[in-house]
Amino acid sequence: MTVRKETRQFKTEVQQLLNLIINSLYSNKDIFLRELISNASDAIDKLRFKSQTSAEILGDDTELNIKIVADKEKHTLEISDNGIGMTYDEVIENIGTIAKSGTAAFLKALEESKKQDVLTPELIGQFGVGFYSSFIVADKVTLITRSADAEANAAVRWESQGDGNFTVEETVRDARGTSVILELKKTEDGEKNYADEWVIRSIVKQYSDFVSYPIVMDVEKTEPVPEKEQIMGADNKPLATTRKVKKTETLNSMKAIWAKDKNSVSEDEYKEFYKHISHDWNDPLTHIHLKLEGATEYTMLLYVPSKAPLDLFHLDRKHGIQLYCKRVFIMDDCKELIPEYLRFIKGVVDAPDLNLNVSREILQQDRLVRNIRKNLVKKMLDCFAGMEKEQYETFYNEFGRALKEGIHTDWENKDRIADLLRYKTTKSEDKLISLQDYVANMKPDQKEIYYITGDSLATLINSPHLEQLKEKDYEVLLMTDPVDEWVTMALTEYKDKPLKSAEKGDLELDKDEAAKQENGYSDLFDFIKSHLADKIKEVRPSSRLKSSLACLAGDTHDMSAYMEKILKASGQKSPETKRILELNVSHPVFAGIKNLFDKDRDHHSLKDYSQLLLDMALIGEGGKPEDPSRFSKIVGDLMFNALGD
Repeated sequence: MTVRKETRQFKTEVQQLLNLIINSLYSNKDIFLRELISNASDAIDKLRFKSQTSAEILGDDTELNIKIVADKEKHTLEISDNGIGMTYDEVIENIGTIAKSGTAAFLKALEESKKQDVLTPELIGQFGVGFYSSFIVADKVTLITRSADAEANAAVRWESQGDGNFTVEETVRDARGTSVILELKKTEDGEKNYADEWVIRSIVKQYSDFVSYPIVMDVEKTEPVPEKEQIMGADNKPLATTRKVKKTETLNSMKAIWAKDKNSVSEDEYKEFYKHISHDWNDPLTHIHLKLEGATEYTMLLYVPSKAPLDLFHLDRKHGIQLYCKRVFIMDDCKELIPEYLRFIKGVVDAPDLNLNVSREILQQDRLVRNIRKNLVKKMLDCFAGMEKEQYETFYNEFGRALKEGIHTDWENKDRIADLLRYKTTKSEDKLISLQDYVANMKPDQKEIYYITGDSLATLINSPHLEQLKEKDYEVLLMTDPVDEWVTMALTEYKDKPLKSAEKGDLELDKDEAAKQENGYSDLFDFIKSHLADKIKEVRPSSRLKSSLACLAGDTHDMSAYMEKILKASGQKSPETKRILELNVSHPVFAGIKNLFDKDRDHHSLKDYSQLLLDMALIGEGGKPEDPSRFSKIVGDLMFNALGD
């Protein structure tokens, strides 16, 4: 029989990660054990979930547990579970690579960490690569695993010294599950020995006491020798009255933290449970612990992270809610319990009345699940609204972009989410303000909430579209997130005040003046339009401009220039939209063009000036001329003529 065996190299990003782990100093190495125990707990969770529909998968091995074996003489530590296990291909996929969804972001963050010659625990936690933390304390790591679906005793052995290579081969294992064996680094005087029973006890107690499966270890105990087993000496006295024995002991209490009275749970316990379920090495920003009673009962323990995961906007990211029924794990990544815009929330929901054999299809239709979801959203929005100013700013800077998605997708709570939005404005470039504050600061004659969208704060604050609004001392919201385009589609008004784009429609700031200006300019406008007909749909005097010469505007229902840019950047086709060229007829340059037009409508420069007006409008909003070389030549010629004069 041929046994498959191969030596492979880690993917580049994993190799870089291992080098940083091995060569970096950590203030707290203990967390490697928490990560391995959490992985073992996850493996048992997956087995229990699968056993709900395939009870035979458990076989005779129904006592689910996590076992720790420490050998002081060999200086090794082994963490084993009888969970779901892995196949050969799954080992290659899960242990040889970083999670696909975060690879690009991981490499970027990795480069930043390398500049400081340190890999932060937060970086490891954000990518769910806690397994690699084993190399903080081990010179060599061996993993032996057998899938619950494997035939006979077929298993897989994975091994690495953290040098960039690993070997993987077929082997045997008596039972399903996974064992991780660490050959520990030598310890210096004063350092913890991770093969020491009391060191292991203290770590498990601190970080993993609430794990819902027994964490067991064979410990040495002293016990009295039963009288009938005592051996008597020559003086007729027993040679020994006590003896050393090995006994299996459970190290953790296994008390489901969410099932406890919240007054009996310490902040440290809440924090450690968060790290256990999230694999995030940061403390959470805050949490909610509630038990709802009535016609239906359920408990929820929900956390708001302090840092956004780097895959928050990846399509294959996971949600963070775990679903339990009477403390029996049902599923993780439970999308049915929480809307997409709150996908960053982590935690546990335990619903005693839920069907243990529930499937995702049933969940979508389940009245209890819909009720839980509704209350969960309400409690989270209450939580955000009740945060102190500084805490909320921290939250919004991390998760504001995701929260905004709710405006477009959660019509029931749209107004509540709108209260939570924050933006920089033309009057508050250095801080974010709420829409409520904006409305409170509106001028007495101001009827609308003005905003402008784009990808650069500097470009927006200096946009020609805002000149007349600034002149009137009207505040304008500066929207720089791509999702803001969808926000403005759904949020058409706030507190009975319509939202109005500064670059679309007629601002009606000086409508009478604009009408007066158009008289006498219609022929010139028609001339400019005729030469730009394939690029614009209209030329008109501007009510937006004060000092600039030209800008581009859209009709009220047209797609914005920023939206077109977003669609093109994502490879999507956008409908061809011609915009309106608005001109500042009070500008002295335009007066010169008008004078030249009145004198000689066939003057060769008029066509160039028409194109130049369009190019200047494009540049003013952060775009670029269609023909940069032609633009450069026209400007150069104008400068030469001006200097020549």
